[in-house]
Amino acid sequence: MKLTVKLEYACRALAQLAKRFEQADVSSIEELASVERIPAKYLAQILSELRNGGLVESRRGKQGGYLLAKAPDQVTLYEVVALIEGDMISENAKSVGDSGEAVAKAWSEIQERFEESARGITLADLAVGESQEMYYI
Repeated sequence: MKLTVKLEYACRALAQLAKRFEQADVSSIEELASVERIPAKYLAQILSELRNGGLVESRRGKQGGYLLAKAPDQVTLYEVVALIEGDMISENAKSVGDSGEAVAKAWSEIQERFEESARGITLADLAVGESQEMYYI
């Protein structure tokens, strides 16, 4: 499985919005693009898709921008993957040929494990703050 750039950018943008959720801060595309080093035009398309999928909300006007539609602990990585790359989590192995059934079963198990793992990770998990390393002298 290969992580697409689109999915990576969506996860990074959502993680950034999750960091700002408690303060109800609205983030502009330019700000998100700068902080996460994502091309602004591509990010605009991704945010539009996330908005249409109900994961983010947009505010218009001079102080407008984007914010999460739900609390970060209520949005799973599975939801993001399903919205951005729906076909990534679909089974596509065929049960043909002498080994087809065994191969299809293996891929089905991998898909189930992936889905289980992705359902167990939320945006709150992705929204980790700066590393707070402690140094003792």
